[in-house]
Amino acid sequence: MRSALTALATLAAAALLSAQFGTQALAQSAVPVRIGVIPVIGAAPVFVADREGGLKQAGLTPAFTTFESGPNMIQALASGTIDVYVAGIAPLAVARSKGIDVRVVAATAIEEMVFVAGPKLAPYFAAAPDKAEALRQFKAKENRPARLATQPPGSVPNTTLQHWLWQAAKADKADVQVVAMGIDATQQALLAGAVDGASIREPALTIVQERNPAIKLIATGAEMFPDQPGTVVAVSGAFADKNPAAVQGLVDALVKATQTLKTDPDRAAPAVEQALGKGITDVATIRRAITSPAAKFTADPRVIVEATKAMQDYQVSIGTLDKAVPVDGLFVPSYYEKAAQPAR
Repeated sequence: MRSALTALATLAAAALLSAQFGTQALAQSAVPVRIGVIPVIGAAPVFVADREGGLKQAGLTPAFTTFESGPNMIQALASGTIDVYVAGIAPLAVARSKGIDVRVVAATAIEEMVFVAGPKLAPYFAAAPDKAEALRQFKAKENRPARLATQPPGSVPNTTLQHWLWQAAKADKADVQVVAMGIDATQQALLAGAVDGASIREPALTIVQERNPAIKLIATGAEMFPDQPGTVVAVSGAFADKNPAAVQGLVDALVKATQTLKTDPDRAAPAVEQALGKGITDVATIRRAITSPAAKFTADPRVIVEATKAMQDYQVSIGTLDKAVPVDGLFVPSYYEKAAQPAR
């Protein structure tokens, strides 16, 4: 009996020691990762992955930095001050054309950008036979072009707005003044009436329409740019080469978080609100934004490859990209493919 008790005690001690060493090993192997992110619903998967412990379980210790646009974040990526980029695809093509080694390992959302008109401009769209005529009539009556806010040239918002204006709506450039500003400034300018319309995404779409129902949705993401590639997760080449297991863990966590957003928005909303709310909105608003028609979540980077090629071609045509970049070097889908494999 005594020998049996002694054996059990030895096993218990060994198990405790093993757990302690396992915890120490996990702490020692934790990989610091600096994540740059734009505060939009399209970035929600990384917020959910963080708040629900997915990044920690993957052995990552994240530090987040918020940016106002993708082009601004590229500078941080190029200087080595961030390891992971969570923003629009368009600036990454520009970065690779300039020799910056960055690799898209996951998508997060598609068709995010929509166009809304403020209270003064919206009635013209309701009355006119087409979008170009609405803008023409606005200029004729107001004696000035419509001021439309978006993010800087080279960004996805700017690119999709120009594509919608000139290719889809066939607007006259004399009828429009495109004004580049940050995300927060765009929302504030729209609510204040300082601009007449804007290309925005969630949660700004839900927030501005809640605060002023006279702000109307004029064009969806699909109308602005079919299969519009939205927010993606990209890693610097240096980080990926040094930490392949960490990148796989990141993508694994993103795949799980994306599923949560799609199937259980009530569970996901508090995590997203903590990251985006900043005291200016609440969980209920964020939940509405998560389930909005402008929130289409997907972690599969393969679904946006062809649309990214089309977007690059359009950027070349408007002069924000020197030449199209081969997407074989830009997209690395193997991490997603492994993460999406059924558990065995």
